[in-house]
Amino acid sequence: MTMSNTEKVIREQIATQPILLYMKGTPEAPECGFSGATVAALKKTGIPFSYVNVLANPFIRERLPAISKWPTFPQLFVQGELIGGCDIVLGMEADGSLLPLLQGAGKAA
Repeated sequence: MTMSNTEKVIREQIATQPILLYMKGTPEAPECGFSGATVAALKKTGIPFSYVNVLANPFIRERLPAISKWPTFPQLFVQGELIGGCDIVLGMEADGSLLPLLQGAGKAA
């Protein structure tokens, strides 16, 4: 079985970016409420993160759920692992576990 180019791109993005958010829109102009809420939580930590606008990359938008086993966007990956979507990120922000996770990823970069 060969990997599609899109799958290679996704796997490379996930492997090379310590903190990566697949979202609808951009951090400056989120195009859905869930992406906006996730970006707000990430920005509160002050830790830089990379992002991919899945609306501008329809092949990634179509392929990523099969790779991550997560059906919706946004999707946050930290050090190559799927953390989850908006509800999980906001829950981690609320319980105080988001910042240490991101700090650890930032140091590993």
